[in-house]
Amino acid sequence: MQAYQLTAGQSFKSLTRIDLPAPTPGPNEVQVRVKAVSLNFRDLMIADGLYPVGSDAPVIPCSDGAGEVIAIGAGVTRFQVGDVVAGSFFPDWIGGEQTPAAVARSLGANMPGMLAEEVVLPESALVRAPAHMSAREAATLPCAALTAWRSMFEVGQLKPGQRVLLLGTGGVSIWALQMAHAAGLEAIITSSSDAKLAQARALGAAATINYRDTPEWQDEVLKLTGGNGVDLVVEVGGQGTLRRSINSTCMGGMTVIIGGVSGFGGDFDPLGVILGARRMSGVFVGSRQMFEDMNRFLEISGLRPVIDRGFAFDDAAQAYEHLANGRHFGKVVIDVNA
Repeated sequence: MQAYQLTAGQSFKSLTRIDLPAPTPGPNEVQVRVKAVSLNFRDLMIADGLYPVGSDAPVIPCSDGAGEVIAIGAGVTRFQVGDVVAGSFFPDWIGGEQTPAAVARSLGANMPGMLAEEVVLPESALVRAPAHMSAREAATLPCAALTAWRSMFEVGQLKPGQRVLLLGTGGVSIWALQMAHAAGLEAIITSSSDAKLAQARALGAAATINYRDTPEWQDEVLKLTGGNGVDLVVEVGGQGTLRRSINSTCMGGMTVIIGGVSGFGGDFDPLGVILGARRMSGVFVGSRQMFEDMNRFLEISGLRPVIDRGFAFDDAAQAYEHLANGRHFGKVVIDVNA
């Protein structure tokens, strides 16, 4: 069996293809032939040494992957051979409140990830793919889609008719746009590319803003909403965007912080939070129960991921480079056992 390893802090250029013994499932474990893996900004952070992995040893990267069950261990009841499944970002967070113990381990960081031809995981750490999706499509769900879902519907508790602001056109933002449109929300989205904004409008964006043409885009958000602002911002930018995101929300609105694509730190305006009675919340992916709830929504709505580009297993480093260049719209996928 072949897999990739990389060493945190040595960039994605440290990706090395290795041979490993084929894994076999023990009691309550499931063996999966991985069909596809999708990349997240977190994978670049790990490669660049900007994300804690807890060890200097090489790690099999990538939290997000899906495939076909090829063997089950004794006592497995949730799956059978032939099922299409995806891994859960936090194998130990099944449901309930987020706790330090529940999120202590995550795939592709401090435990082996999905960038391998085969993996073995506890049955409790797997989720059945939506019935209408292929394994390749389901590989986009564990981090990006679930983060979007939790931000808007678990934490934000948004209802039809409310407004959401999305930053950029990466995996989380495009999944959030699709879900928002399907749920009857009014979505505004930003990008520096007019071509990408046109794609976003085709997916249901109610309004778009080119942030290079309109640097103070929070003012445009207020103009588009009649001076009120949006109910929620899915903040993926970080440095240079947080103040604008907060000031884009309505009184009592929320900014959900899920990442820092442009880095962390920078300007923060506490007065804007106080005077507007605004709220802020961090979101760190979600539990298996949230994943299963989201999948029911995806099945009912029939949504499918927007896949920007797929790369062969041999070309994993090129997939990382494509993501790092920032020219993608939606998800970047590595086909493993295509």
